[in-house]
Formats: sequence, structure tokens, C-alpha cells
Amino acid sequence: MKTLFRAYLKASLILRVTLALALGVLAGLFGGEYVSWLSPLGDLLLRLLQFLIVPIVLFTLMVGINQADGSSMGRIGRKVLLYYVVTTALAIVVGLAVATLFNPGQGLTLDTSASVSVPENPGLVQVLLNIVPSNIVSAFAEPNLLGIIFTAVVFGLALLFMRSTDAQREMGDHLYRLLEGLNAVTMKVMAGVLHVVPIGVFAIVANTVSQQGLATILSLGDMVMVLYIALGVHLLVYCVLMKLFGVKLRDFFREARTPMATAFATQSSSGVLPLSLNAASRMGLPQSLYGFSLPLGATINMDGAAIRIAISAVFAANVMGTPLDIATMAQIVLIGTLISIGTAGVPGAGIVMIATVFSQVGLPIETVALLTSIDALVGMGCTALNVTGDLAGTALIARSERKGRSRFGQPASAPVESTRKEPRLWRP
Repeated sequence: MKTLFRAYLKASLILRVTLALALGVLAGLFGGEYVSWLSPLGDLLLRLLQFLIVPIVLFTLMVGINQADGSSMGRIGRKVLLYYVVTTALAIVVGLAVATLFNPGQGLTLDTSASVSVPENPGLVQVLLNIVPSNIVSAFAEPNLLGIIFTAVVFGLALLFMRSTDAQREMGDHLYRLLEGLNAVTMKVMAGVLHVVPIGVFAIVANTVSQQGLATILSLGDMVMVLYIALGVHLLVYCVLMKLFGVKLRDFFREARTPMATAFATQSSSGVLPLSLNAASRMGLPQSLYGFSLPLGATINMDGAAIRIAISAVFAANVMGTPLDIATMAQIVLIGTLISIGTAGVPGAGIVMIATVFSQVGLPIETVALLTSIDALVGMGCTALNVTGDLAGTALIARSERKGRSRFGQPASAPVESTRKEPRLWRP
């Protein structure tokens, strides 16, 4: 038993996660009712990752800000927001193009008696207001990622200002060293949590496959197939962009594949955030960049969900027998891009986005009930692409900053389980 345990610890994390995915699928298909016994293991992983979100975002971002300067933070912020808006719009275009080519939903009929409960869309204005928490304690308790990012940025910039003045420099430096220590402690805890990831992934995948079953997959198989084709096309778009900016794809995916696989299993971009931050650190990306871009991306950048909107719209139109025209597709691109930001942090955000776009372009809301039956199957791939897009954007922006300046910054702390000391992806 000890030999097996040692072999488990020595094996690479991605190998363990890959085996967990494969074994989880087999267990879900053939495990029957016994699969439900594994549910607590999956819940444990999600709880551990959520447990780390607040300290890892807060300390990483505050330390990162204090490694940069005020002018660079403003420039980085503009680049991050521009990247997220452009890639979201592009994802919808890709989804519409692929879905129009394959036409999912043809031959299906709409069950008018079906209904679905759609959470209320708070709208873009309310989301923007929620960035500023009325109560800092409640923002951390929920957790409200946008509120935590706002808090970290405000206090991080205040600390940076203290360290730049003669009167408060000593006090500011003491506080900064304290934050560095807290960040290092968080990374140590993260190292322990990584050993639980494969076990939790196995349990979550087994339960998901068991609940969905082959019947659901086969009944709407064309919709699932088309969506994954579109996700693959958009992944190629990321690869082309990274290649153009000089990012080494092999090194990128070596570190990104663990958060991608875990996101696929857990269907939670924010839940996988600790793993994404760790991957960015292992890539050698600047902490002042990924400490901001990844938490923000986990909240507002949803390229996978955007593709899902586009394909769901084509699917609904085909079920009704009225294919989309160019004008309606243009509406979907515009509305879908705005909605993807306006539903940030809303439970069931994918369904909210689809229902909101359907109501705006006149598609039947009843078709959402059909799509909820494959919600888990499509959500897995969409979440994995969301996480990939956040990491790809961070790598691209790091490269652009490197080209524009002679020196951009270095990681504040050593990456978890990393034996490489030199940054790789963003070096010329």
C-alpha cells in the first residue's frame, strides 16, 4: 500500500488527472448506483479549491501590484479588458459559423409543455455596481470575486503609494513583506491541495457521467458534437494568436493542461482559479499581470459560454424551422458579448445568457428546456475553454509587455511543484 501511495505522489499531476478522467468515465458508465458513494470526494475537492480562492486572489494581486507601477497597471488593465471583449465576440462568430455549417437540431420537434426555471439576469449596470462591495466582509464571505479584486486593487495601490513616500516607506515595506509571507504560506497549502485534485476529479466525472447516461448523449448527440467542434476551432484560434506573439505552445499546454482538465471535470472557472494561478506562476508569467487577469477572467471572460450561446441559437432556430438570417446573427454577436459580461457571477450563468439572448432575438424560450438536459455535458467543455482563454490571454499580454519594455517584472514567489527557475513563455 505504501508503495502505491509513493508511486501516486511521484507521478506527474497531469498524468494523475488524466487517469482520473478516464477511470471516472468508466465508473460512471458501469458503476451503477454505487457511483453516488463517491460524491463526497468530489464535494471535498470543490470545497478545498473554494477555500483557497479568497487568500490566493487577495495576496497574489496585492503582491503583484507592488511589483509593478501605476502606469503599467493602467496599460495592463486596458489590454486585459480589450482581449476579453474581442475574444468573446470572436467566440460567438466561431460558434455561429460552425453551427450554420452543421445545422444541429434539424428534425427535432419542440415540446411546448416543457418549461425551465431561468435565474434573473441582473444586467450590466448591477454587475458594475457589485464591483464595489457595500460590506467588505460579505464580499469575502460570498465570495464576490469582483468585489475581492476591487478590494485587492485599492489596498494594493494604497500600499504601493505608502512604499513610494519617505514618511511611510518603512511601514509599507513591513506590510509588503508580511503579504509576501502570507502569499508563500498560501502556496504551501496549495501544494497539499494538488494531491487531492485527481481523486476529486475522478469522483466528479463518475457522478456526472452516471447522471447523464448514454441515452441523453445520443438523443442530442449532434448538438454536443457541434459544440465541441466549435470549441476545438476556437482553441486553434488561441494557438494561432499565441504563435504570432511568440508564446511556446508546448510549454504553455504543459502547464495549462492541469487547470484545463480540472475545469472540464468541475465545470467551475472560479473554482479552478487556484490551479490557474499556479499554472501561470509555473509558466513564469509576471504576478502583477496574472494576479489581476485570471481572477477577472474567471468572472467575466466566458468564451466557451459565448460559443454555447451561438450554437444554442442556431439549434433553436432549426428546431422551429426558421434558420437565422445575417441580421439576427449580428444581433446575437452584439447582445451575446454584452450579456456574457452582464451575467458575471450569476448561478446558472450559461442558461441565463442563452435565455436572455433568445428573448432579445425572438427565439422560443421553451427550447432552453431541451438544452438543460445536456447542460453538464456541454458545460464541461465550455468551462475548460473559459480557463484556457484566460491563461492564453495572460500569456499574450505578457509577451506584448515584454516587447514594449526592457523589463516587465518577475514572479513574486516560487511556483508550486516547479523545478524551473527561469521564466519561459514570455522570454524573447
